[in-house]
Amino acid sequence: MKCDNLIRHWKDITGKLEAAMHRVGSAGNTSNSSRPRKEKRLTYVLNDADSTKHCAGINCLAVLKSTTPCDYLFTGSRDGTLKRWALSKNDVTYSATFESHVDWVNDAVMAGSNLVSCSSDTTLKIWNPLSDGVCTRTLRQHSDYVICLAAAEQNGNIVASAGLGGEVFIWDIDAALLPVAKSVDSKEDEHSNGNAGPPMSSLRGINVGNDIAFHNNQSSGYCPIAAKGHKESVYALAMNDSGTLLVSGGTEKVIRVWDSRSGSKVLKLRGHTDNIRALLLDSTGRFCLSGSSDSMIRLWDLGQQRCVHSYAVHTDSVWALASNPAFTHVYSGGRDQSLYLTDLSTRESLLLYTKEEHPILQMVLQDDSIWIATTDSSVHRLPAEGQNPQKVLERGGSFLAGNLSFTRARASLEGSAPVPVYKEPSFTISGIPGIVKYEILNNRRHVLTKDTVGSVKLWEITKGVVIEDYGKVSFDEKKEELFEMVSIPAWFTMDTRLGSLSVHLDTPQCFSAEMYAVDLNMVGAPEDLKINLAQETLRGLLVHWMAKRRHRSGSHTSSNGDVASTHDIVRNHPHSKIEVDDGSDNSNFSALPSFEFSTVSPPSIVTEGSHGGPWRKKITDLDGTEDEKDLPWWSCFVYLNYLFTSEFLLFFIIRCSFHLQACEGSNVQIITQGKLSAPRILRINKVINYVLEKMVLDKPLDGGSSDGSSGLGLSTGQSQLSSLGDVSLRSGMKAWQKIKPSIEILCNNQVLLPEMSLATVRAYIWKKPEDLILNYRVVQNK
Repeated sequence: MKCDNLIRHWKDITGKLEAAMHRVGSAGNTSNSSRPRKEKRLTYVLNDADSTKHCAGINCLAVLKSTTPCDYLFTGSRDGTLKRWALSKNDVTYSATFESHVDWVNDAVMAGSNLVSCSSDTTLKIWNPLSDGVCTRTLRQHSDYVICLAAAEQNGNIVASAGLGGEVFIWDIDAALLPVAKSVDSKEDEHSNGNAGPPMSSLRGINVGNDIAFHNNQSSGYCPIAAKGHKESVYALAMNDSGTLLVSGGTEKVIRVWDSRSGSKVLKLRGHTDNIRALLLDSTGRFCLSGSSDSMIRLWDLGQQRCVHSYAVHTDSVWALASNPAFTHVYSGGRDQSLYLTDLSTRESLLLYTKEEHPILQMVLQDDSIWIATTDSSVHRLPAEGQNPQKVLERGGSFLAGNLSFTRARASLEGSAPVPVYKEPSFTISGIPGIVKYEILNNRRHVLTKDTVGSVKLWEITKGVVIEDYGKVSFDEKKEELFEMVSIPAWFTMDTRLGSLSVHLDTPQCFSAEMYAVDLNMVGAPEDLKINLAQETLRGLLVHWMAKRRHRSGSHTSSNGDVASTHDIVRNHPHSKIEVDDGSDNSNFSALPSFEFSTVSPPSIVTEGSHGGPWRKKITDLDGTEDEKDLPWWSCFVYLNYLFTSEFLLFFIIRCSFHLQACEGSNVQIITQGKLSAPRILRINKVINYVLEKMVLDKPLDGGSSDGSSGLGLSTGQSQLSSLGDVSLRSGMKAWQKIKPSIEILCNNQVLLPEMSLATVRAYIWKKPEDLILNYRVVQNK
């Protein structure tokens, strides 16, 4: 009976394996198209040793005024994270990391008791600002990068968002945070999808017109108000304190004014000659300040619908504006890397600070200080006299702002450039250098990188660590020095968009690379043990997930009911590679030494859930509840069906076809059955053994076979032989059969080293698309 059960389980799992293989080619292709469905990608982001610091430019800042002894500063970075800092008069302390966005964080605002952020991943995220970094809800409505946000100071539930798609949405945060309807069958939606909850009577639903291409796929959920009218990208938003008025600007060079309660147009303001990059409204909504790529700052009277003042302060694009509470003075920064303070009534302006090489992206006032964010990964604080900025102007050194864009630039060229008041910031929250250049080495495990300060490092991506820091050396020279003549399939892709290494795994190509365990310095490993790099990397990344999953479920089966039957088979399989959980505390879900990722600075996983969209989380924060709806099915397969993983991978391993021929003039011939096939990593010494076996065992002994290919991983004709054991000559042979001659293998008349692989020979010596041709010859023993 037990045997029948095992056979039934075996057939069941085999059927699932075949179905899984079919998915790789065509599953989900419901339109009868010949194009295969694209499987979900899994990305892991390698973190530097100090994960409390940003490693890319700071796009946004927000301050939370607290009743506790300290305020909090929130910084949003191009590294995809937000960080919270506790502020005191003389010190700043790291407090928490908010990690869920999968692309640049572009803006962040305080909306009542919530922190709201937006990103190039097209989402808005709502956070409890005093939590340990858990995202409360994800809002998905934009069709392109979300660039800017605006919040109402006195009406904390109103937030506006806009971005590159030309869409402007006005959100009721309270409505968006209401529980999702029970019919939504996704845990990610339950916690993260903002298109949920009944619509509020104060906010009307969207009627998507021709100028907005995105359609909400959850019509029964909450929808924000759409302010329709922009035909191009929106870069700036501002809102009055009550949340009744919204202004927007972008590449159309005009400022649009909206009634945020209905999304209807109020008026349009023209005057700038280039993109509008920054906007401010006073508390009443009467006056508006705008900064533009035409280098001008303009003050608008919305009641009169006209520009009342222009300020030629900067010599390049104005990207950031901040005003004092009374709206009498404005701080401005931008592409010219300079921070200015300007009196809006007297036009008196003063250069406060210059940050060389790093344009200013955003600013925020905090009491008598101003924080500035730049394209550098650090944040700087300067004295501001926020309540009475006139005190700063009284120090002298000011100039009168012109009203034409060329006047300031001309004055600078004529040598009358002002001297900054502050040479250094009063405090700096230091970041770490971001990676700007990389090179994947031929062994497909090591990556050479160069950061923003010129430091060159060598990373091992299967462990996520820096194994060598070369300092400030020539990147190209070091790359040449580290060159190895080896060929391993490209099993991953990579980018440094987030200022760190993001490693992308796509199926099936990620499973195409193998290495021998001895080449990974695995002590005690059999010589012929092959390691699939993607398989073991996934096991290293998901080891914490699997441990927590087993802890949560105990000895129960998974939701699909298949795990227990798989475990029964593995437990009874004599060649099982892993201990399977049987409900005891002895389960072993460890990773191989060469694939153990740090828990001090763990990498983050980025992938796309079936319902909830993309998400990001540290591998140590995975709680075991994630399943095939959250993680790509093929990554879960590595653990949940580990016994059959080797069979699963056979579909992806690239084999190398070759012909084996005697050298011209050689008097030794072997009989081969046409074209040979072997794994790409097969070494030349195995081919030498094959030739020796064929030569020496040309007559069967003791009923044995003369075919020596079975010990070499070689296939002849249609035969597929996968064993990789060494050839061992039988005892009892005649004396002449025990004498093995020395054999050399050649390709293109070049003698091959025994440790070379077939892939290396093909890539560096054969260099042709046709099947590889290897020649052999006998060398006299010396």
